[in-house]
Amino acid sequence: MRGRGARGLALAALAVLLVGCDAGEPSALECRVEVDTPDLVADREAAGTADCPEIATSPGAADLPDLELQCLGSTSTMALSDVQGPAMINFWASNCGPCRDELPALQAFHERYGDQVAVIGVDFLETYPAAAIDLNRLSGVTYPSLADACGDLNEAGLAIYGLPQFVFVAADGSVSNALGGKDSLADVVALVEKHLDVDLEPTR
Repeated sequence: MRGRGARGLALAALAVLLVGCDAGEPSALECRVEVDTPDLVADREAAGTADCPEIATSPGAADLPDLELQCLGSTSTMALSDVQGPAMINFWASNCGPCRDELPALQAFHERYGDQVAVIGVDFLETYPAAAIDLNRLSGVTYPSLADACGDLNEAGLAIYGLPQFVFVAADGSVSNALGGKDSLADVVALVEKHLDVDLEPTR
């Protein structure tokens, strides 16, 4: 993984208490998550869970953690610092009610605008990844998600205190954040256009 320079962006701005779901820290014992068990592999294959996006050669979001995370849809890994903008990163978990309500709107956005703005999920502080994969299947989600079962992103400096939450990566690699809990395509479109300064046109 290529090195990163000083992360000048005030990532502490992401440390907001959201009205949706608290993201409590699991114990060390709970974080011993097996991501490659035969049952889990079968679950994600049956659900059609998407693999991580391909990493482009241009610089990514240098102000996000350079920490490899497991992909929910495969045995590969990627870091948020490699995300190419414009992109929308959604932090969620299957036990978060507002997250569950938000997934269909994010999928609708992905289907209409995914070739203009990438959608990437992060299943956050969830020690039972099969539940996340099953929720993706039930919600018809086809965009990729990463897994941070133990909250390693918090340890790396990205403070996520509640779910759902968005992090936006602009085309120049700059980063901003916003509260989640959007349950309509129109609300997601408005949020993306505001934070990424793009004019979206449906092409799918």
